[in-house]
Amino acid sequence: MTMRFDGQVAIVTGAGGGLGREHALALAKRGAKVVVNDLGGSRDGSGASATAAEAVVAEIEALGGEAIANAASVTDYAAVEAMVKAAMDKWGRIDILVNNAGVLRDKTFAKMELADFQFVMDVHLMGAVNCTKAVWEIMRAQNYGRIVMTTSSSGLYGNFGQSNYGAAKMALVGFMQTLSIEGAKNDIRVNCLAPTAHTRMTEDLGAALPLEALGPELVSPGLLYLVSRNAPSRCILAAGAGGFERAYVTITQGIHVTGEDAPEQIEARFAEISDRAGEIIPEMGAAQGMIELTKAQKAHS
Repeated sequence: MTMRFDGQVAIVTGAGGGLGREHALALAKRGAKVVVNDLGGSRDGSGASATAAEAVVAEIEALGGEAIANAASVTDYAAVEAMVKAAMDKWGRIDILVNNAGVLRDKTFAKMELADFQFVMDVHLMGAVNCTKAVWEIMRAQNYGRIVMTTSSSGLYGNFGQSNYGAAKMALVGFMQTLSIEGAKNDIRVNCLAPTAHTRMTEDLGAALPLEALGPELVSPGLLYLVSRNAPSRCILAAGAGGFERAYVTITQGIHVTGEDAPEQIEARFAEISDRAGEIIPEMGAAQGMIELTKAQKAHS
C-alpha cells in the first residue's frame, strides 16, 4: 500500500535546502501540508533570510501541495512557539516534526572556541528540544505524533574535528530514547535518522566521499517511513546512497568483580567485559542496573 500523509501536517526545520528540502518535498508529494522552516543563514549559522524557505514553498505549491514558509531560528523558543501557532491556526493540527536544522563549526577541540561548541549544541540539541517541546502537548492531546531527530555517524562513532557536532548529535539519541518511552501511551513515536548525503554541510568532504552517489533524495525514503502511521519507535536508522541500516546502543553481559583487586581484575578481564556474545538492547536505562544487580546476587548466592 502506498504510504500517504493526506490530512497530516508536518514541520520540517532546516528545510530551505539539502536534506530538509528533500524531506519537505517528499512529504508534500504524498499529501502532507508542510511548514518549511529555515533561518536562511550560512552553513556556520550566521545571517538570516526567508528566501530559501519561500523557494521550497513555491516548489510545493507548484506540485499542487500546501505549505507555509517560516524563518524562525530553532534556538529562539518564542519564535518556535509562534511557528507552531501559525501551523495550528492554519491547519488545526501537527502530526509530524522533523528536527533537521543544523550548523557546522568544525575545528579540532584544541583549537575550538567554547562559543563555537556552545552554538552548535544550541542549534542541534536545544533547537530540537525547543521544537519538540512546542508540539509535545499538541501531539499528546491528539494521541498521535511522529518525531524524528537528525543524528549522525559523527555522534554515534566520532569524527575528527567535530567534537561539538558529535556531542550534539549523540545527545539527540539520548533525547529520543527517553521521549519514545514517555510518548508511547499517546502514540507519539520518536526516532533518529543518521544520514549520509551530499549537501552544503558536507561540501568540504569531496575527496573522502563519492558525492555523486550521495544525493539527499536517497535519504528521504527512510525519513518517510520513520514518520508514517506504521513507524517504529526508538529506532536509529542510518541512510545514504540508497543504503539503509540500523544502529543500536547495546550492553554486554560483562563480569562481576569486587574486592581490593577489582581494578586489576577489570584490567585482566577487559576482553571478557568487551565480549559481545549475548549483548542486549536495553528497553530502558534501568536495565543496566538490573544486569549488575543480577550478577551481584548470583555471586552471593
